[in-house]
Order: sequence, then C-alpha cells, then structure tokens
Amino acid sequence: MSKPEAHQFQAEIQQLLDIVIHSLYTDKEIFVRELISNAADACEKLRFNQSSGQAIQQSEIAPAIAVTTDDKAGTITIADTGLGMTHGELVENLGTIAHSGTKAFLKQLTEEKKPDVGLIGQFGVGFYSAFMVAKRVTVLSRSCVPEEPGWQWVSEGGGGYELAPAADLPRGTRITLELKDDAKEFAQADTIERIIQRYSSFVPFPIELNGKRLNTVQAIWARSKSEIKEEEYNEFYTFVGHDHDQPRFRLHFTADAPLAIQALLFVPQRNFESMGMGRMDSEVNLYCRKVLIAAKAKGLFPDWLRFLKGVVDSEDLPLNISRETMQDTSLMQKLNKVLTGRFLKYLDEQSEKEAEAYEKFYSEYQRFLKEGVVTDFTHKEALGKLLRFESSALDMGQLTSLADYVKRMPSEQKEIYCLLTPNRAAAESSPYFEVFRERKWEVLFLYDPWDEFVMEHLHTFDGKSLRLAEKADLHLSETKKDGALAEDAAKALAQWFKATLGDKVGEVRLSQRLVASPAVVVDADKFMTASMRRMMKAMKQEAEAGAPMKHDLEINPAHPIMARLEATRVQDGALAASVAEQILDNARVAAGLLEDPRTMLTRLNQLLEKVLTKA
Repeated sequence: MSKPEAHQFQAEIQQLLDIVIHSLYTDKEIFVRELISNAADACEKLRFNQSSGQAIQQSEIAPAIAVTTDDKAGTITIADTGLGMTHGELVENLGTIAHSGTKAFLKQLTEEKKPDVGLIGQFGVGFYSAFMVAKRVTVLSRSCVPEEPGWQWVSEGGGGYELAPAADLPRGTRITLELKDDAKEFAQADTIERIIQRYSSFVPFPIELNGKRLNTVQAIWARSKSEIKEEEYNEFYTFVGHDHDQPRFRLHFTADAPLAIQALLFVPQRNFESMGMGRMDSEVNLYCRKVLIAAKAKGLFPDWLRFLKGVVDSEDLPLNISRETMQDTSLMQKLNKVLTGRFLKYLDEQSEKEAEAYEKFYSEYQRFLKEGVVTDFTHKEALGKLLRFESSALDMGQLTSLADYVKRMPSEQKEIYCLLTPNRAAAESSPYFEVFRERKWEVLFLYDPWDEFVMEHLHTFDGKSLRLAEKADLHLSETKKDGALAEDAAKALAQWFKATLGDKVGEVRLSQRLVASPAVVVDADKFMTASMRRMMKAMKQEAEAGAPMKHDLEINPAHPIMARLEATRVQDGALAASVAEQILDNARVAAGLLEDPRTMLTRLNQLLEKVLTKA
C-alpha cells in the first residue's frame, strides 16, 4: 500500500467536532440511525443513477446495507453497496464538517428538475456523530464510477485524517468504528438490533445485522392504497400499534399542499383508558423519508387524539442538523392542523357511510371528542358534527347528530334544547321536559356528566344556540285547565309559599312550563345549572362562600295538590307548611339537588302518619 496522505481538517475543525460530539446529539445511540441513513442515501443515489442510464461499476451488486458487530474486538461496522466515494469526494464530504454531499446532490437534481429521489439528510454532520462513541473511525469506499479505485480514510477525530489507496474493494462504503471504553455496549448485537428496529425499520433497502435481515416490514404508508392488501394493513398495525386486534378504523392518505404528507393512522378497537390502564400517550410516530424522527411525537396531534396509532411521514420538515428537533414550531403547528382536520373529515365521512360502525366508535371514544370540544377552539365546530345523543323524538337507544336535530326543528323553534339526566326514564318524567312534550319540541337527552360542559363550550351549532332545558324560557299554551286556581288565588298561594319557606328559596312564582308536576326548582342565576351546583358543592365552594345558594321555586296552579293546599293552609296551617316543605324537597329531588334526605324522610313519615290517622 502507498504511504498514506495526511490531511488537515478545516481551521475550526476541533471546535466544530467538539460541538458534534458533545452538544449536537442528546443520545449517543443516534449515531446508528445517522450512519444507516447515510448508507440509505448512498443506495438511493445509486438507484437513481442506474435509472438514469449511467454506467455503474459492479452493476450486478444490488444496493443493500449490512451491519456487523464484534463484541470481542469492540467494533461495529456499517457497510453499504451504494454510490461510494472517489478520492475527491472523501476529502470534500468527510474532510469538512457540515458539508453535505446529499444537499449538493439534491440541489443538482432540483436544477435538472428531477427531484424524485428519496434522500435523508446531511451526510457530513451525521457521519461525525460516529465520534461520540468511536476512538477511531476507518472508512473504506469505492465509487460506482467505472474504473475508479478504492480508498481508505482513517481518523481519530483530532486535527485531521489520513487517506490511502485500498485494493480489491466492492462498490460502496464500509465504516468501522473502534469503540471507546464507555461505548462498548454498541458492539452488542442485541443493542444494535433494538436501535435499528426503533429508527430504521422502514429504510427501503435490506438491512442485515450479522447476517440476519431486520427490516422485514415495509413502509406501506408510502405505497398506493390500491396496491396494499387488507392483511398487509393489519400486519403493519400489529407492528406499530403493538396490538393483535384489528383496528376499528384506518385512514391512509397523502397530501401535497400545504405540506407533503404521507400518513397511515389507526383507531384501536378498544379505548385503553376506559379499561383502567391510565392516561394514554400518543402512539403516532413522525418520520422523514422513512427514517424515524420522533417516536410518539408530541404536538403532532392535539392531546384529545392521543388514542391514535400509526405514522406520519413528511419530507418538508425543516429539521436542525441533528435531526432530533424541529426548527420551525409554526410548521409543526400547521402539520397538526392539517392532520387533525383530515382525520375529523374522515370521521365525518365514516359517520355518513358506516353509521353503525361509527356509533360503535363513538360509544368507545366519545369522551375524547368531548374533551376536544372543551379544549380545542380550532376544531370545535368540526367536532360538534361528530357528537351523538339520544333524543325525545327517537326510540330508546337510537342516537342523533346535531345536524339531524336541526333538520327536524319546526320553523318557530330557534334553539337546540338538551336535558342533563341520568337515564331516559328520568328525562321523560322530568318537570323540565313537560313544556317540550306539550309543544312537541325535540329535546336531546344528555346522560354523560361531561355533556353539560361540552354544550356550554360548543355554545352554538349551525347558527342555533344550545340551551339546557332547565334554562329554557318557554311557556305553555294559554288554555286554562279545569281545576286550576284563579289568578288571584294562585298569586296569593305563591306569596304564602315564600313566607312559609323563607330563606330556603329565592323567589316563588307561578310556572308557565309545568303540566304534570306540582312544582320545579330553577336557578336564579341564568348561567348556573343544577349539575354545576352539584360540582361546586363537591368542590366545597359553597361552604367557603358562606350561606348556601338558593333556588327559585315555580309552582303549578293547575295541579290538584295546589288547589287542595290552598284550602288546607286556611284550615290547618301547620300541615300546609309541612306539605310546602315537602313539595320543595320533591322538586329538589327531581333536579338532583337534595344530597341529605334524612330531614325530608322524617317529615314524609309524619305526613303519612297524619294521612293514615284521618283515613
């Protein structure tokens, strides 16, 4: 062999190399990803040159990547049968920190209007990540240009490197790292297999580790949907989702504008949070040209879509030179908006095309959608279209969308009404529902305690305000019912109720909404609801604020109890007062506001005793 040529790095080489080794990367194992990515780039360039009709040295050798570990010698070798490098290219690419052979190649392709080759990143800096773990790096490379000889490049990461001819080399590049004492773990085959499976599983060229093929699962997100079989999708989901059930939904899409995106997203059959497995983390991985950039990427989707699994690949990501973080957070936000909008559009389409399948999805994942309504202003309107509820206009168990509710509204109805209730039977017997039943106006039944806050945040849908039934300002028809108290007598009874109940109520007034119930409590605060009251009590805010908050009482002058109570209060004031208190507590029970029934039960027993005594 000829005497090696001694070369010096650029003047700032030591300072820049220190930055690469000590500051640029946060995790030493990244060097495996970088070197394999560079090998994949070299293979991709070779494939492009072949397709362009260029003469290739040793053209019979297919592009591939081979990794070899030797724990006894403390080395790891990464070899490719790609483009290879000439003497000049070795000096240019490896003698200059941050010089990018890949970047120059892409520029050339762009100028030729042929940017149709998948390249990964900046060769110079990625290559020098090897010195984080290696005390000595040896590169053997032979260019694909016919008749070009092979060369050996050696450096210990100091002030320079040596170049010497190397005979009998195959086409491509072979990089051997003699590992530092504190990095010998990277000479272990199982360690390297784990790293390759994590970062480079979808590199589009065969990767072998000590003769064993590793990347056997294809990056099917980059293929046309028409080419992919159902079993391939399911196999891929098992690989990325670590779940042996088939996914409930699958979205595979490609977009060119405003960003170049290839995405394959899955909804699991089961909501793992509801199974008591704790809060889930997003399991959508971010790739750049099939190389992992971020596992379980944060910020790629809003938190309420954390149940999704899959991959997103974008070649538009302006990564920093270490590929570990994004330089442009505004672009990440744009990516988030595009992906989220596309997934919500998909769900809306599924709800129309596969209504039964969507309802099963909704049953499993409705809490996530509702969380989105409350926390995500950007997508609130689209999420509103996806909500489903039981309705007074449909049979038990049937669900309706807000859009279908609006289609059924009579012309005189201006608002969407909903009633928070534990179940349908309670809803249909609720005093708050009576005026709607009499008017034949539809009411949505909300069974989930979250629903009230969801409706408050959604606020409107299709230009219609969302209104809780207990806050509705609706009146019955003016027809006077048989047995109803005269107006003067009814007003007098209301005044007596207030005087009798005192501070237990706010105002007492005649109701314009009741049909079958004798009374109903309503909140004096138009923004406060019964469920909000219960939550405040649970948080002990009322106790801290002092006196308990009062509710107004509306009485039904057409109810038989009121007519008899009007007569009783003259004949037996004590009995009438007990009945008034019982009516108030009954109304509180109907509203779900009575937390301690002991006093009410004592009074009720006394009233029963009096009734039985007179019987």
